[in-house]
Amino acid sequence: MPFAAHTLFNRPPAPTAEAWRDPLALLLASTGEGIYGVDLDGLCVFINQAGARMIGFEPAELMGRNMHDLTHHARADGSPYPEAQCPIFNAFRQGLPCRIDSEVFWRRDGTAFPVEYSSHPILDGNQVRGAVVTFVDITERKRAADALQRAKDELEERVSERTLALATALKQVRELAAWSETVREDERTRIAREVHDELGSLLVALKMDVNWMDKRLSEQPQRSPEAAGDMRERMRCKCQGMSRLIETAVDNVGRIITDLRPSILDHQGLWAALEWQAQEFVQSAEMALDWCLDVDGAPEPPEPLAMAVFRIFQEMLSNVGRHAQARHLAVSIGVQGRVLSLAVQDNGVGAPAQAFEAADAYGVMGMRERARHFGGDVHITSAPGRGTRMCLTLTLPDGATT
Repeated sequence: MPFAAHTLFNRPPAPTAEAWRDPLALLLASTGEGIYGVDLDGLCVFINQAGARMIGFEPAELMGRNMHDLTHHARADGSPYPEAQCPIFNAFRQGLPCRIDSEVFWRRDGTAFPVEYSSHPILDGNQVRGAVVTFVDITERKRAADALQRAKDELEERVSERTLALATALKQVRELAAWSETVREDERTRIAREVHDELGSLLVALKMDVNWMDKRLSEQPQRSPEAAGDMRERMRCKCQGMSRLIETAVDNVGRIITDLRPSILDHQGLWAALEWQAQEFVQSAEMALDWCLDVDGAPEPPEPLAMAVFRIFQEMLSNVGRHAQARHLAVSIGVQGRVLSLAVQDNGVGAPAQAFEAADAYGVMGMRERARHFGGDVHITSAPGRGTRMCLTLTLPDGATT
């Protein structure tokens, strides 16, 4: 026999005492899910109020109408959805129950909404009579899922960006470390060469002079008074020459030591060391210097920080000497509160900003790494033909000595 329609929504209200005698009607009326039944032709035989309201109809308007044509006729993109492919109809035509949450139902006004629906065949003995379909509007769920997916995508994008940034930073640190090691080796080589070429030659000359004097002294008893007097004069000249060689050796040793560790930094402090370095640089580079030092009452930085500032200043001057082709240099050093500002401005050829951000700009990277170690920063402003300004800014610690 055919799947008969229920008259659950057309009967008059039952007396309160007898309302519990029809629990199926109570269940259908009270649930928030849409529930409807279709026969073998796909025609609606019943639907509850919640289901009819979701698709924009009254229950009575849907009786005997094809539910696929009414509410499941197209996919989410608007393309036709053939009835033969509909999982709801397969539930009773092939006996295959289903649960789907990736499709839409269509309202009476032509708008669609995402649904999760299930379809189960209705059996009369071994014979399928139709199907019961339950569905629920999952718009909010989809909206939340989409928002969660967007947040996940944004998070993955940020993680990817941070990972790339960390990988780039790690690569730069490794390259900087390799460059620093190369610089150290080059410096060792330079010092060894200077010791060999300058001190070594001086010591060899002194040794030869000492041997000459030793030989002449051993011959002294055999000489006549006149020859002995002449030899004494020659030995006096030789001793004076040896003294000059020793003085030169002492000067060279002092210069090498100063290159390794400027003693003025230990004896007179950072401010004096910076001025000395600037004067030494402009004299050797034959440049004019504007010097401005405003550190009255400022604390003297502790030794590690003072050395870092001094080395950064040296690298700034080194950049000017190597690249700027400048004739004039302005150095401004000041302390406001506990904030130290050290600026070096030249009138040289300048360079595009990206030149200072290049992967092989190891000198700039070294300055910035030194500054970051103490919570500071090195800012560089430059343009072709307009010179370059390099500025170190950092905060002096509370423990600095005055």
